[in-house]
Amino acid sequence: MSTIAEQPQFTIYPISEKAVTVEFGNKISPDLLYTITAFGNLLKENPFAGMTGMVPAYCTLTVFFDALAVAKADMPGNTAIEKVSTYLDGLKQHPVQTTIRESDTITIPVCYGEDFGPDLQEVARINDLTTDEVIRLHGSVTYLVHMIGFMPGFAYLGGMPQAIMAPRKAKPRANVPAGAVGIAGLQTGIYPLLSPGGWQIIGQTPLKMFDVTITQPSLLKAGDRVRFEPINLSEFKKIAKAR
Repeated sequence: MSTIAEQPQFTIYPISEKAVTVEFGNKISPDLLYTITAFGNLLKENPFAGMTGMVPAYCTLTVFFDALAVAKADMPGNTAIEKVSTYLDGLKQHPVQTTIRESDTITIPVCYGEDFGPDLQEVARINDLTTDEVIRLHGSVTYLVHMIGFMPGFAYLGGMPQAIMAPRKAKPRANVPAGAVGIAGLQTGIYPLLSPGGWQIIGQTPLKMFDVTITQPSLLKAGDRVRFEPINLSEFKKIAKAR
């Protein structure tokens, strides 16, 4: 684990009368993840009057606030948006401690293809590969969890090989099962719950990705590292039964 002090660089733009987005760049990268996380921690430790929350994404941090509370606060600016933007811009002067941690690698077992991965052949066709090559490439790298979003526990994983990238489906499915492993562009992710979805589904994990009954309901969190391990149907059933 290492810690680097740096002055964050970003631009700010409003998205509503109660929220602004802080943009740190336009390219998905581990360094950007660490910077956004560090700036978010700085803001948590130094909140402005009326701040109600924040949501990180690949390249941005959206900050929410009570516009009336901000308007009444003793902060520079004529409007709530101006006051919040000025406050956030002032935080550039405070070097953030960007802690780069080598987290434990979480192994996700996946049964690829057949009923578990109805789009595996399509991903192979798009990239002029065999299905075995797609499976090998998908499991050949260590992924980084950039953010949790879309639904509770849905982890967006960066670092997927470009050789297996595939577009979202033209017509989303009405029901994607919990545990489905999908590809969309250069992203891969795991559906934690039964839901509609338009990602190309190449497999399924028997692990429970989100459990509201435990203290840490999401199996994955931003900053975690993940590897996928192919398993067969017998192993899938054995793991699922033991959950």
